[in-house]
Amino acid sequence: QLQLVESGGGLVQPGGSLRLSCAASGFTLDYYAIGWFRQVPGKEREGVSCISSDGGTTNYVDFVKGRFTISRDNAKNTVYLQMNSLKPEDTGVYYCAAWGSVAPMCRMGYGMDYWGKGTLVTVSS
Repeated sequence: QLQLVESGGGLVQPGGSLRLSCAASGFTLDYYAIGWFRQVPGKEREGVSCISSDGGTTNYVDFVKGRFTISRDNAKNTVYLQMNSLKPEDTGVYYCAAWGSVAPMCRMGYGMDYWGKGTLVTVSS
């Protein structure tokens, strides 16, 4: 069974850090670009960051630039999202998604092939 499983979410105080993981099972991430998305209650899901299959290309939306870092370890079949300087507005369910591509690019929009079920991040004092 092909799955993406997110982990690492939780409750953190403003200014704190979390590292999310996105682990694949049933397939190798070597041939997939990965995107991280989040959904805040009452709002549409939005892209946060993405990374190409070889890790050479990364993109971030403006509101996380300088605070979040995406990385991957293909040997572990896992992609990470390091989140620092967290703000209450970062609260939401974070999803990872895979896009089958070995091109030096990534996407944070339509056309993703596989989605995880999400992990909840709550930033609150």
